[in-house]
Amino acid sequence: MVEEQSQDNEDLIWNLDEFAKQQLAKQFAMLFENRLCVYSESVEQLYTNYSMNFPSTNNSKMVVLPNPYAYHDTISHINSEAIKPTGIVVVPGELIGKSGLHVTILVKNKHVANKPVPFKKAIAHVVNSHKKVGDTFLPVLVKGDLREFNQKLPYMHLHRIKPDFLAKLSEFDRSDIERVVSDKLKRLYLDSDKVALQAA
Repeated sequence: MVEEQSQDNEDLIWNLDEFAKQQLAKQFAMLFENRLCVYSESVEQLYTNYSMNFPSTNNSKMVVLPNPYAYHDTISHINSEAIKPTGIVVVPGELIGKSGLHVTILVKNKHVANKPVPFKKAIAHVVNSHKKVGDTFLPVLVKGDLREFNQKLPYMHLHRIKPDFLAKLSEFDRSDIERVVSDKLKRLYLDSDKVALQAA
């Protein structure tokens, strides 16, 4: 039933048709499974407990399946105005001669630029920069964030939730979302230098 719901929600079906290296893209996407939340604009929901699946009938698609036994881990009434692109990009270290995850900046939505920085160092800087101005950095993934550079390098663009824009939620609910998303980010932060891709 949940699989049918995901198939009905196009936001949860990520198309990999245009990827030259689909297997590498799939591997990379799996590094983020349950380490960041996934947002669906069409139903205004945030999924904090899910799996990434690749249907055997269609190898060029990835389907995000919310956990059917943890309905409370799906947060509703997240209006799309609260979801903003960051320009922050996560790349796999193996493909730049490094290990672990690295961060760089997306330029003009097409090219990855600037020297990649280790994920922990970059995210710590981003989080602290937001704190200094009374903001909270809450990264999430949306359909289209998994991309490919020069038909060889998969990368993940990050969106973020801006709590002040969550007009449909109470202050308590906003705080709960901040806690959940921050906990996910901490998990990715702790794992970022240990995750690895298999040889392409």
